[in-house]
Amino acid sequence: MGADYYKVLGVDRGAGDDDLKKAYRKLAMRWHPDKNSTNKKEAETKFKEISVAYEVARPSLSLCICCQD
Repeated sequence: MGADYYKVLGVDRGAGDDDLKKAYRKLAMRWHPDKNSTNKKEAETKFKEISVAYEVARPSLSLCICCQD
């Protein structure tokens, strides 16, 4: 079973673009490797996880990717 991207971002499954964006920005600022010099390795891992979750969970982006021929 794959990751629950909405859970990673801390939002409900029905969250819209604005809520996803706010959650992503908040987490990205918290876990950005440049802001976590003491635990850079963990920050890199979390930042990648958050970035992937955001890209997959965004409805507008998902529709664009799915509809391409």
